[in-house]
Order: sequence, then C-alpha cells, then structure tokens
Amino acid sequence: MNKFLNEFKEFAVKGNIIDLAVGVVIGGAFSKIVTSLVNDIIMPIVGMATGGINFSEYKIVLKESIGSIPAVTLNVGNFLQTSVDFLIVAFCIFIFVKTINKLKFTRKKEEAATKEENVAQTPEEVLLLRDIKDLLKNQN
Repeated sequence: MNKFLNEFKEFAVKGNIIDLAVGVVIGGAFSKIVTSLVNDIIMPIVGMATGGINFSEYKIVLKESIGSIPAVTLNVGNFLQTSVDFLIVAFCIFIFVKTINKLKFTRKKEEAATKEENVAQTPEEVLLLRDIKDLLKNQN
C-alpha cells in the first residue's frame, strides 16, 4: 500500500500534471470571458442584424405546457449560442498555438544561425584538431 501511495505522489507532483491543472483552471476562466463576449457583445449585434431576435430565447415548441407540466421545447437559441462560443474558443486557441509555434520556430532558427556563426568563426585548424581529438577518444 505504501508503494502505491508513493507512486501516486510521484505521479501527482510531476510537472505535467501541475501544468495540466493550471491549464484547466485558466481554460475555465477563459471560457467565462468568451461566453461573456458572445452573450454581451456578439449576440446583441447579431440580434440587431436579424431584426431584434434574441437568439438565447429562440425555441421551437414541440408540446405546449399543460397546467403545471412545462412545455417541451427545442432550445435552438442556446445551441446556436454554444456553437458560437465553441467557434470563438477554437479560433482563439488556434491563434494562440500558432503564435507559440512561430515563436519556437523563430527561436530555433536564431539558435541555429548563432551556432553556424560560431562554427564559421572557428579557424579550420581548430576544427581539425577537435576531429582528431574525437577520433582518439573513440579509439580508446
């Protein structure tokens, strides 16, 4: 049992798990921001463009309410709103990942250029001596 707990502790405190937890928390906060963007800014503009329709309240009634039994509805407006939320989140994540990858590629390119400059500045005799040293090490 002690071995199991130690393995779990090692798993739980690894950097990847902590990074994942931070990502989930930030993702939840980001989701609230995007939902507010859609509800408070985008959907009112879409509603004005479509003649004042409030999409969040748009429903298709399948069965009218009878007494205390509520109506059965298809909440198409909520679905549209959630779909717009998803598209905005997906687009933001796409832009974020694309930017991060571009920064990584630029950094690798700069490191390679610096390395090439260092090699170009090293005299040929020194490079040959390094090669000879490496060959001698491999023979022993």
